[in-house]
Amino acid sequence: MDVGVLVLLGLIMCVGLVGVIFPVLPGLLLVAGAGLAWAIMADGATPWVVFAVMMAALVAGTIAKYVLPGKSLKQAGAPTSTLVLGGIGAVAGFFLIPVVGLLVGAVLGVYLGELRRLSDNKAAWRSTWITAKAVGAGILIELAAGMLAVLIWLVAVLAGVG
Repeated sequence: MDVGVLVLLGLIMCVGLVGVIFPVLPGLLLVAGAGLAWAIMADGATPWVVFAVMMAALVAGTIAKYVLPGKSLKQAGAPTSTLVLGGIGAVAGFFLIPVVGLLVGAVLGVYLGELRRLSDNKAAWRSTWITAKAVGAGILIELAAGMLAVLIWLVAVLAGVG
């Protein structure tokens, strides 16, 4: 396969990893799409096996992203309504405040939900902090899955697969 195509696919995967951290871009979807394009363009069955292993890493990371932080949120007692308010705040913040609005809106939405539920400023901030840490853990899990998938692809390319 042409080196230029491999570099382009690698760059798309890197943009996907950035999209995990800054969720303006469809992070893992870009990584998966670039891996699929590589498997389609490459010769033989081995690239498809590599792509399947990449997908397994991405799916496992996506599942873990929701399951593991969700457990800590349940233990903290944050109800679904608080998380919904955080999501609404994230969407509103994304459109109202450039660059950091998604994060600011999500935190503000969670805080307002917890303040409504708990009626105590300190308790609401404590719960908001726990929620923010859980979401941050989810992002780190997703980033690790994406990096693992890219590493699998890179090892295959350097080994001459495809």
